[in-house]
Amino acid sequence: MPFPQALVRRLFAESDATNDPQQKGRILEDIACVLFEAVPGIELRQRNVLNAFAAEEIDVAFWNGKHKNGFPFLPFVILLECKNWSRPVGDQEVAVYIDRLRNRALQFGILIALNGVTGDAQQLTAANFAIATALREGISLIVLTRQDLESLTSLRNFKRLLKAKILQLTVSGSSFPQ
Repeated sequence: MPFPQALVRRLFAESDATNDPQQKGRILEDIACVLFEAVPGIELRQRNVLNAFAAEEIDVAFWNGKHKNGFPFLPFVILLECKNWSRPVGDQEVAVYIDRLRNRALQFGILIALNGVTGDAQQLTAANFAIATALREGISLIVLTRQDLESLTSLRNFKRLLKAKILQLTVSGSSFPQ
């Protein structure tokens, strides 16, 4: 199956053409689904689901069958939070997502923040501090930006990106290169 790079570009163009924040969010979720479903063993299971208390929403939930040509290095459950914002995502929003992971006893999550997160990656300030603090608790949160998503040209490239992000986080405590 060919990698969906052209479809991702088309969806980003759609997103850029609208001013409706809800539509922008839906389109970013569509982009995430297109990319992850192109990976062997990854299945979209749920989207925009509230928890039993109607207090927390999960944007996208995938099941990872750990196919040898897919993402066997990731956990079975992969939750994504998608922020199609014109500004970086702040520490409060990052902390809320980390709480959602914690409340589900998950040790891994992905935040797609098109314009990154606030703070300095080297100094671990603002949202970078929340990510580093979660890591001390055993929760790994990687951040994918628009630049990351637009750079994807193949499944091999996608795997390399995720592995690099996980390694960067583990070694330096930050989702971004120093």
